[in-house]
Amino acid sequence: MSNFDVAVIEDDEAVLHGCLQALDLEGINATGFASAEKALWLTTRAFEGVVVTDIRLPGIDGMAYLRQLKSIDSDLPVVLITGHGDVATAVQAMHDGAYDFIQKPFPPQQLIDVVQRALEKRRLTLEVRRLRRQLASVNTLEGRIIGRSGAITALRQLIEHVAPTPTDVMIFGETGTGKELVARCLHDLSGRTGPFVALNCGGLPETLFESEIFGHESGAFSGATKQRIGKIEYAHKGTLFLDEIESMPMAMQVKLLRVLQERVVERLGANKLIPVDIRVIAATKADLGVLAREGSFRADLHFRLNVVTLDLPSLRARREDVPMLFTQFVHEAALRLGREAPEIPEPVLRELMAHGWPGNVRELRNHAERFALGLRAMPGQSPADKPVPLPQAVEAFERSLIAEELLRQEGNMSRAAEALQIAKTTLFDKVRKYNIVP
Repeated sequence: MSNFDVAVIEDDEAVLHGCLQALDLEGINATGFASAEKALWLTTRAFEGVVVTDIRLPGIDGMAYLRQLKSIDSDLPVVLITGHGDVATAVQAMHDGAYDFIQKPFPPQQLIDVVQRALEKRRLTLEVRRLRRQLASVNTLEGRIIGRSGAITALRQLIEHVAPTPTDVMIFGETGTGKELVARCLHDLSGRTGPFVALNCGGLPETLFESEIFGHESGAFSGATKQRIGKIEYAHKGTLFLDEIESMPMAMQVKLLRVLQERVVERLGANKLIPVDIRVIAATKADLGVLAREGSFRADLHFRLNVVTLDLPSLRARREDVPMLFTQFVHEAALRLGREAPEIPEPVLRELMAHGWPGNVRELRNHAERFALGLRAMPGQSPADKPVPLPQAVEAFERSLIAEELLRQEGNMSRAAEALQIAKTTLFDKVRKYNIVP
């Protein structure tokens, strides 16, 4: 990786000095080279800057150097410096992938303008690459369950610990916290060879529920013209995910309990018990213990399911993850929509962190998609939102800044402390206080 943003290749010492001086006065970090041979090491995808090169150079000329650069990284912006007689060549170079060209003699501001546009294009290209890599690595747990708060870090660790075991799992969390995502992560990390089968217990009429989950034989009831494999049987060797299990009819709860205890299923209209090797993951937003005491949920089923419980934090309980989640969702939406991701101003992130997010991550994702479309309206305060106390909002914002800087510095505490302009001991104290994992 280079420690500069612009490489200028120019054999005329006066022109090279003028270019570097103009860029330096504009705050652009640039380095000069007298020949393409001295800058050949830039022909690698590791260089994240912009190249400005004269066409007429001793040895390897600018056109040959352009071809070398573009063969390694076709997205690298290359700006050509031309003499009066080289304009036709420069135009051809534009067709061959050059970003732009400037003709000698040129005013410093023209160079600055072109370089600034090229740097912005380069930044966007690298950001898209980063996001595509992240989307490609979606099977990693950190790429799927996003966040660096203590609650999310602990959740990922628990998922990794529980996933390979055969035990059934209960997931508890508010609407929009990602219960099905967590269930899919448990399945994907379990090593089970069968399918992931999801059933929303609140989305089926009671009259269809039994047939849907247990299956039926042909002629089992009016309209049963052919055999149907139920969800439980279909999930053999895999995972059965029962969302909104608090909505399951009481009669079905009794039958499900038998399946969990004996690991067999019986289709409607059949006498044969079919062994099944399944893992059951149930999800709920309700307190099943309270429902059991009220008599609206079977206590024995609650006890059977409640072997391992994963509690998903609400978004307002991990506000420090909001900037990271929102940025990720905006860029995902921009890629999906074929648009450039808009800049997210710091005041927008602060306002997002202060919002109550009653719809949790799902609501944040929807808002990110609107933002990517250019609809910049901020989420309104809903009646369910509670005003955030100033100390809590300040702490969440500070936690987010520290976590972001540690990510940029790859966990290096010394560099992070220097960038944040605080003492290293102060940073250590805050990392412990906020339970941040460097």
